Amino acid sequence: MRIGILTGGGDCPALNAVIRAAVKTGIGFGWEVVGIEEAFEGLVHCKTRPLSKASVSGILHLGGTILGTTSAANPFSYAMLGETGKTVERDISDAVVSNFQKLGLDALIVIGGDGTLNIVQKFYEKGIPLVGVPKTIDNDIGGTVITFGFDTAVNTARDALDKLHTTAQSHRRVIVVEVMGRHAGWIAVHSGIAGGADVILIPEIPYDSAKVVEAVMMRERLGKHFSIVVVAEGAFEQGGQPIHAEAKQLGREQRLGGVGERVASTITELSGKETRVVVLGHLQRGGPPTTFDRVLGTRFGAAAARFIRKGAFGRMVALIPPDVESVAIREAIGRRKVVPLDSDIIESAREIGISFGD
Repeated sequence: MRIGILTGGGDCPALNAVIRAAVKTGIGFGWEVVGIEEAFEGLVHCKTRPLSKASVSGILHLGGTILGTTSAANPFSYAMLGETGKTVERDISDAVVSNFQKLGLDALIVIGGDGTLNIVQKFYEKGIPLVGVPKTIDNDIGGTVITFGFDTAVNTARDALDKLHTTAQSHRRVIVVEVMGRHAGWIAVHSGIAGGADVILIPEIPYDSAKVVEAVMMRERLGKHFSIVVVAEGAFEQGGQPIHAEAKQLGREQRLGGVGERVASTITELSGKETRVVVLGHLQRGGPPTTFDRVLGTRFGAAAARFIRKGAFGRMVALIPPDVESVAIREAIGRRKVVPLDSDIIESAREIGISFGD
């Protein structure tokens, strides 16, 4: 067999661990393995390179992806210059299917998040044999208990919170830390609890600014003259909408940003407290993966190759403890995994005094 591997969407710690495991397992099965560069862009323009055990040696601990990636190459809605010279979106998926065949590929392993997996499902329906591997630091893909990259991102955010505590306390400031989390507040909740945050704002619980300020001032009355507020980028005020950093661009998901600044300015306006904002942004995507993510990525990569060997196409590898199993991609993308409001993690956070601004 000749199989291709590509990584799509935003980069994520342990992508290389998945690639390494899939390549080594595939070669062990006697296959030829080809890396497809820059996500689906590589299938649009037939940009590939051979992958061997030597080419994946020494990448386990590296962040990012050796194959490159992009969030702006959806072949079903591909941005390109039209006849009038303006950028338009066109469906070039048939050309991708044709290129898959020209490259002599028998199957694909596609590593990506919700957006990538939606594309993958469409290509499966167009006849490409493939297996998906869930990747997102947001941890919001259904069907799997956890996604690789999440643990590393949480540890990065928690480390930042640990360091911000001392400067917040020294200057008696409120520090607002904006973390990633477009639709789900998993990073904010886990890092906020582990990092001793006083307020955590997530997309699942629209916040009331007055309640946020009330939590800050309650600490002030108790003699605690600083506060740490963790805000997921997709959080929004009751009756409002998520804040976007830019206008929608063709072929790209609209970028979020600015909620941290809004929360900080509101706290200053209503409380008089000096406030600072830290936006962690892509820092959460980078750096060496944690032990947990290296192991999970390795398990996912090896499992993806096994499922191809079994002919289990149209499936996504998933951690269903204690084993890595598979679920239908259609099932996984059909239900986004958000933080359950009746979960014990939310209950525990409230019981130790963390405010969710509601």
